[in-house]
Amino acid sequence: MTMLDDRQTAAPWPAAYPQGYAVVDVETTGLARDDRIVSAAVYRLDSRGEIEDHWYTLVNPERDPGPVWIHGLTTEVLEGAPLFAEIAGQLSEYLTGRVLVAHNAAFDWSMIAREYARASVVAPVEQRLCTIALAKELRLPLPNHKLSSLASHFGVVQEQAHHALDDARVLAEAFRPSLRAAARDGVRLPLLECRPLTEWSDSPVRPKIGHQPSYGQNSWRPSRKRAACPYPNPGRYSADQPLKQGMRVAFSGDTSVDRELLEDRAVEAGLHIATSVSRLTSLLVTNDPDSATSKTVKAKSFGTPVVDEAAFTHLLRDVAPAAPQA
Repeated sequence: MTMLDDRQTAAPWPAAYPQGYAVVDVETTGLARDDRIVSAAVYRLDSRGEIEDHWYTLVNPERDPGPVWIHGLTTEVLEGAPLFAEIAGQLSEYLTGRVLVAHNAAFDWSMIAREYARASVVAPVEQRLCTIALAKELRLPLPNHKLSSLASHFGVVQEQAHHALDDARVLAEAFRPSLRAAARDGVRLPLLECRPLTEWSDSPVRPKIGHQPSYGQNSWRPSRKRAACPYPNPGRYSADQPLKQGMRVAFSGDTSVDRELLEDRAVEAGLHIATSVSRLTSLLVTNDPDSATSKTVKAKSFGTPVVDEAAFTHLLRDVAPAAPQA
């Protein structure tokens, strides 16, 4: 059988699949919302997963580089690197019109969205695809969902882990057979909407680059603990009624206003921020109620009310008071 005959007898490529992909990896100063990107890499792939080109840059985070023992980028290396605002245009050229693909895409997208917001530029990304979610859709027999396990499954050799360019290459080479398997079996790609941030505010920053503090192994992962809500839970939210102080509110998916800003405003209004959805949750806020996240799935099973970000922001304007707990 000739190659042409093989193409003619192969299953047709799903018409609903995207027209191109940008496989991305970023290294950062940490995992918190106020952390910064120190390097970024993109591999551009066509509609069928063939590699077109790639791009890589260091980024000056204007602060200490964080976990050097992971990404290997020191203060001295990053001092002469461009700021994110200076490379945002180049990065946009590689992202525009393509689905952003990353391993644990929620993290990479959140870091990129925040950097664009700081630079007062709109991130040109409309959808993302997480290769962990795709591996689950394909039911790949992986021992875990690390990038190294995905690479090993497809025989891709990883040369320098936690180097953005090599991680992006490895992921691009592992994504190609994943995409083909999905197309062959008619698997729905786990695409999620990306909402660029329209409102952003940095937390108090850490020392700037050149003023590096001493770090313990985990000190670059700051936890953010809130005071307990002083009001009792009045129960579930009812449509066409105001929110009440003490209600337990959970968030899921991307929001146009930075998540922590929304949470801060909810706390200031007297609401309780729930990190998960249970039978006690008063309300779930999400712009994508049909997504298969654990929170949306639980909300449906419990009958938890769901509103989008715009409706929630409107409700925050008039929250009914509640008596403090005894």
